[in-house]
Amino acid sequence: MTEREVIVEADGGSRGNPGPAGYGSVVYAADHVRVLAERREYIGVATNNVAEYRGLIAGLEAAAELGAEIVSVRMDSKLVVEQMSGRWKVKHAAMVPLADRARRLVAGFERVSFTWIPRAENSYADRLANEAMDDGGLVNEVRNAREAEKPSVVEDPVVSAVAAQPAPGWTGATGRPTRLLLLRHGQTELSVQRRYSGRGNPPLTELGREQAARAAKMLAAKGGISAVLTSPLSRARDTAEAAAAALGAPLTVSDGLIETDFGEWEGLSFREAAERDPDLHGRWLGDPSLPAPGGESFDQVRERVDAVRRDLIGLYPGANLVVVSHVTPIKTLLQLALGVGPALLYRLHLDLASLSIAEFYPDGGSSVRLVNDTSYL
Repeated sequence: MTEREVIVEADGGSRGNPGPAGYGSVVYAADHVRVLAERREYIGVATNNVAEYRGLIAGLEAAAELGAEIVSVRMDSKLVVEQMSGRWKVKHAAMVPLADRARRLVAGFERVSFTWIPRAENSYADRLANEAMDDGGLVNEVRNAREAEKPSVVEDPVVSAVAAQPAPGWTGATGRPTRLLLLRHGQTELSVQRRYSGRGNPPLTELGREQAARAAKMLAAKGGISAVLTSPLSRARDTAEAAAAALGAPLTVSDGLIETDFGEWEGLSFREAAERDPDLHGRWLGDPSLPAPGGESFDQVRERVDAVRRDLIGLYPGANLVVVSHVTPIKTLLQLALGVGPALLYRLHLDLASLSIAEFYPDGGSSVRLVNDTSYL
């Protein structure tokens, strides 16, 4: 059902700040009586402000799904209301991508207003946020079960020393991070031909299998790795299986790590796609909200990759994880760690079977320690 005018109330919370966090959002009809939609989600370890922004984003997305054109946002977060109203600057790096995402959603409506309300007037969204945080107990049970099943490993003393280091002093992050060793899959025929390779499933070439073996040997020499996560596509799975076997670590397939769906451009070269859809292709190169024809946008990729990131932080706190994926998901995780805009997607080069390292801290901080290492190939 389409609703022209709606009211969005959103809230977020963190038990510990940072700590187990969740958000809640409710969309009312203009009469502020009929409830049209509600959203809630446990987001792992995060700060109150991150959870508040996630609640706002979920509420705006629900309003858009309802076909709303005029939205009145009511929140008890002074920070979010003032920043979204343009009166306060967004200074914290972790907030920048969230605020950007919210602004892109706002731009899709005819009019959006932001009003601060006392917490007592935001009880519905507050209840949903607390229910979401309660859901964290289930996540913790899964995490603890995985921890109990984890095989014992002898850590490389050099890697152990690095893992114990605090965050770089200028970031201000504290605690031991979840470290993601981001490994791009090995070579395929489509990568040799420099063609868009998204949801297609070309196998590794002979060189690609050799690259996977060399990467696995390098990772095995490091040790101290708790698990290997992989995209479901065979080129990533084969690369990941080599790493998991060399490490003696469990392997888990994560659908959220799959490559961008390039739709009708799948298998085309850059030039062929540009000649087929010159206007769209040109705009797509600079606008992450635009999908390829019949495919998905980089914004959509970011949403699912960020969900994977949050799950990994919640399920593997302080662990070293190998994440085997593709160009766009890996760039997206680096973008999230750096807290920068989408320009990174278009300007950063990642070689086949290259290694990058991103770290995400329990207080919401993050850092990048390595990008595009191929020294082991």
